[in-house]
Amino acid sequence: MIHITVNGQRVEIESPMSVERMLNTVDVPPNYLAVEVNANVVPREEYAATMVNDGDEVELVTLVGGG
Repeated sequence: MIHITVNGQRVEIESPMSVERMLNTVDVPPNYLAVEVNANVVPREEYAATMVNDGDEVELVTLVGGG
């Protein structure tokens, strides 16, 4: 098991995994989501290739419309 931080909360996951796989475990609408790993924004087209590893800090930001 490895530990990552997601939105300030420590989370335990089985092993390093792609951002895409990690997102399949959370309940957020993917069309309105921005992902940051270790303070770097991850473009949607790189979700499958970007790995989340032990000690990484992940921020998931849900975009909300308003005015």
